[in-house]
Amino acid sequence: MITEGRVFSMPQWPATRWLADAGKDVPHEIRVALIAGLFGTLPIFFGGVVNSIMVALVIALRRPEPLFQLWLGLEIAICLGRLLVLAAARRNARHGGRTHTDLYLLLAVMWAASVGYGGFISIISGDWVIATLSCLSAAAMVGGICFRNFGAPRMTAVMITLTLGPCCLAALIADEPVLWLIFIQAPFYLFSMTMASYRLNRMLVTTMRAERENERRALQDSLTGLANRSALLAAIDAAIGEGRAGRAAYAVYYLDLDGFKAVNDTHGHAAGDALLRAVGERLEGLKPHGAMAARIGGDEFVLLVPLAPGFDVTAFGHQVIATVCSPYVLPSAVQARIGTSLGIARIPGHGNDTAAVLHAADRALYAAKTAGGSRCAQAA
Repeated sequence: MITEGRVFSMPQWPATRWLADAGKDVPHEIRVALIAGLFGTLPIFFGGVVNSIMVALVIALRRPEPLFQLWLGLEIAICLGRLLVLAAARRNARHGGRTHTDLYLLLAVMWAASVGYGGFISIISGDWVIATLSCLSAAAMVGGICFRNFGAPRMTAVMITLTLGPCCLAALIADEPVLWLIFIQAPFYLFSMTMASYRLNRMLVTTMRAERENERRALQDSLTGLANRSALLAAIDAAIGEGRAGRAAYAVYYLDLDGFKAVNDTHGHAAGDALLRAVGERLEGLKPHGAMAARIGGDEFVLLVPLAPGFDVTAFGHQVIATVCSPYVLPSAVQARIGTSLGIARIPGHGNDTAAVLHAADRALYAAKTAGGSRCAQAA
C-alpha cells in the first residue's frame, strides 16, 4: 500500500501472503494500498501495545509466578519487536527499501497469541480479579484488531481467534460452571467481529475501486483511451521540473491531423471517431518506454517523450508521421487516408512553464502546416 508518500512491500512468505490476501479479483495497486493500511492507524497500535503490557505487568505483580512472568516477558519482547520493525518499515518505505512486511505480520499474530495466553492462564488460576482484567483487556483488543487490520480480513480472523479462543477453552476447563457462559458467548462475538472485518474490507475495496476509476476517467480521454489534457499538463509540469533540475530532458510532439474533417464530413461522425481511435492506438503502440500519448481535443494529439542517450528527435518525428499517415480501414469497409503535421519543442529549452512549451510546439506545428503539411518542424 502507499500512504503518506511511503510504499510498503508485499508479503513473500506463503503463510503471510495467505494472511494478507484481500480477496478475489482485487487489483494489485489496491492490494498494495491495503498492505500500507496495516502499517497505519498508529494511535490504535500504540494504545494496544501500552494496554497489553500494562495489564500483563499488573497481573505479574499481583501473581509473581513463572507463568505470569513469562507472559510479561512475551508481551515486552513482542511489542518491542513490533515497534522496531514498524519504525524500520516506515523509514525504509520512504526510500523504496524492504519493509519487512512478513516479519511485521508474524509479530502481529504472535502478539494476539500472547494476549490469548494471558487470558488463558488468568482464568485457570482461579483468581477472578486477574481473570476479569485479562478478559476485559482481550475483548478490548479485538476492537482494535478489527479496525486496524480489516484490510487483511484473514489475518483479522486469525488474530481474533488467537485472542479470544484461549479464553473460551479456559472457561470450559475452569472449575467454575458459570464461566461456561464465556464459552457460549465468546464464539458469537468472535464470529460477529470477523464478519464485520470482512464487510469493512469489501466496503473499502469497493470505495478504492471507485476512487481509482474516477481518477482514471478524470485523466483519460473517453474516446481514444489516451491521456487527456489534464493528465498531459500535469506530466509536462513534472517534466519541466526534472528538466530545470537537470535530471532529464524531453521532447514534446504536437500533432494535428491533415484531412480529418473531410473523412468526418464524407463518412459521418462514427467513422471520424473510429479514425481518431485508430490514430490513438497507433500512437500508443509507437511511443517509447516512459512516454505519454495524449489527445487534447478534436484531432490534436501530443506525445511527451523522454530523451534517452542517442535518441534522434527528428527521426522519431518522421516515424510518427509515417505511422499516422498509413491508410486506415474503418468500420463498414470505409477506407481513409490522412496526413499529419507535427511540431516539436524541447524540455528544457523552449519555455519555463507548460504554457510556453506547448505554445512553442504549436508554433512549430503551424510552421509545418504552412510548409505544406505532413511534415515536422522544430521550434526555434
